[in-house]
Amino acid sequence: MLKIISVNKIFNKNSLDEHVALNNLNLHVSEGEFVTVIGGNGAGKSTLFNAISGSMLCDFGKIILDEKDITYMPEHKRASYIGRIFQDPMKGTAPNLTVGENLIIAYMRSTKRNIMGVPSKKEKDYIKEHLSSLNLGLENRMNTKIGLLSGGQRQAVTLVMATLVKPKLLLLDEHTAALDPASAKSVTELTKKIVADNNITTLMITHNISSALEMGTRTIMMDSGSIVLDLIDEERKKATVQTLLAKFN
Repeated sequence: MLKIISVNKIFNKNSLDEHVALNNLNLHVSEGEFVTVIGGNGAGKSTLFNAISGSMLCDFGKIILDEKDITYMPEHKRASYIGRIFQDPMKGTAPNLTVGENLIIAYMRSTKRNIMGVPSKKEKDYIKEHLSSLNLGLENRMNTKIGLLSGGQRQAVTLVMATLVKPKLLLLDEHTAALDPASAKSVTELTKKIVADNNITTLMITHNISSALEMGTRTIMMDSGSIVLDLIDEERKKATVQTLLAKFN
């Protein structure tokens, strides 16, 4: 499904500030896997996501998604295949547009249509029903500007926007880190539900090691631009927060 082959990224090359962000990184993710990604600051986690999503091009290597080489595909074209949610609840949405308008734009983009187009009544009903299925009451706030929602509500809407049309890959970039504990818990449960119900291949960056071990099907640890630990099955079940924290030292 996702194949990252010998991907390398160096910032400020040949200078005193040279930094190897991705160091010949290799990663294969199968369809339907939910991989949690941990590592210290500067480990290369967000750089990896930037390379996958196309907001930054790698220096060399290949990125294959569903047998398609997307290594140098423009970011806006990758958006049809990849959903990404950031730490900032406002990132990826238009705060002065309503909840409904944001959802419609996301739907039109995901179906590779003109975002200025008008969806049919059937499509509008589908969008509202999809929002209603989350049992958050947000279907009653379709005409509310998204900037007026709470952080947790905005992230919930962003999750819906990213999955209205099932993406080939969902990238969750510390998407609960900026939320209060109650909102973070709510969005975490919503994430589990959406990913499981739709069998979405997912990568999730988190600094919460406990969540990394509890969520998903696989956990990888990054350090200095490389994957230094890859936990699956029984090895992952036996891992503890303490044993993983020891790996940071």
